Amino acid sequence: MILISNPDKPQWAEILKRPMMNTENLFDTVRSVIERVKAAGDQAVLEYEKKFDGVSLPSLPVLEEEIEEADGLIGEDLKAAIYLAKQNIETFHAAQRFEGKQVQTQPGVTCWQKAVAIEKVGLYIPGGTAPLFSTVLMLAVPAKIAGCKEIVLCTPPGKDGKVHPAVLFAAKVAGVNRIFKIGGIQAIAAMTYGTESVPKVYKIFGPGNQYVTAAKQLVGLSDVAIDMPAGPSEVEVLADETANPVFVAADLLSQAEHGADSQAMLVTTSAKLQQAVQTEVERQLALLPRKEIAKKSLANSKLILVDSMEKAIELTNAYAPEHLIIETSDYMSVADRIINAGSVFLGSLTPESAGDYASGTNHTLPTNGYAKAYSGVSLDSFIRKITFQEMKPEGIRSIGPAIEVMATHENLAAHKNAVTVRLNDMDSKK
Repeated sequence: MILISNPDKPQWAEILKRPMMNTENLFDTVRSVIERVKAAGDQAVLEYEKKFDGVSLPSLPVLEEEIEEADGLIGEDLKAAIYLAKQNIETFHAAQRFEGKQVQTQPGVTCWQKAVAIEKVGLYIPGGTAPLFSTVLMLAVPAKIAGCKEIVLCTPPGKDGKVHPAVLFAAKVAGVNRIFKIGGIQAIAAMTYGTESVPKVYKIFGPGNQYVTAAKQLVGLSDVAIDMPAGPSEVEVLADETANPVFVAADLLSQAEHGADSQAMLVTTSAKLQQAVQTEVERQLALLPRKEIAKKSLANSKLILVDSMEKAIELTNAYAPEHLIIETSDYMSVADRIINAGSVFLGSLTPESAGDYASGTNHTLPTNGYAKAYSGVSLDSFIRKITFQEMKPEGIRSIGPAIEVMATHENLAAHKNAVTVRLNDMDSKK
């Protein structure tokens, strides 16, 4: 990891840069795959599964027998953990249900909102080096609570043509309607446009590699909604001299093992802690099964020393981390001053892993500084709010003249007339 001490403010922008993920040169490949799937449907998807995932599939849907088989392929301890996580995610997200109020803005003018679920949603669950069954829960559970009628899941199969049993079990527990053995660009395209097997959805959720990210960016321009802009995962630990260097190092490494392009940052007011964490990271790194991946991530990661908590908080808000762990003596008062972060973990006993799996909060979060403008996935991500308004006679008499004046000044005569004809009609019936 890179050690930095008391950087001047003009240096902050450079210091806080994320690992660059250049998708520009991917777009030609991504666009060609999307167009082929759009034109040829299942046939194209099956060809790309053979080409990109190295597997020849007879068909794309996961069969009911495969889902039942998965039940017997995972241990009872993992099942119990999945049920616990599902319950906590459900409890937290159910508490976010929208309750609309009718508001009378003027006598006779009533306005309100109604929350309506997005009918068809698509969930993308990456394969690769780790089966992200936890992400199945994070996306499908709130979708189910919201009332989405069709929850479609795409995930790449292994070389044996099967989906990891833990992913299938989590999908069944969370209430996914249909599961397909499709990965990468072709999965995003299939859910965007629909194929003979895969239904077209209205919004796509889920993480993925740079090809998936580029595909979501392209289809999100005009053809389907997406959850949020995505980049490599990241964590920041904000700590003072009271922090435990063993805990801090473990938190940094838990992020670093995600992928070579992940980033882990320490911002601290303690030079002693900075040094201790550097030593502890090296010690713990040597023990990790995924140490080669973590090593590459650590090359992009930094241990930053600043001379005051004021600067540490300002630097943190400038970075806008996806995950922020606050390990300080007064972590609640520090947390009150955080305005840019995806999800915040408070105190020495709250690792980022808690939110990744089972505390109940959602782990699908804005990365790459998007926490300055975006929220993580929540129940609201799966609903739309429709506004309603109703005017009684006293209402249109009250605000009608103002509407006429405003429409006149915008040179929109038909807008004005829509009010005028009503007012004239009412006057004629007096």
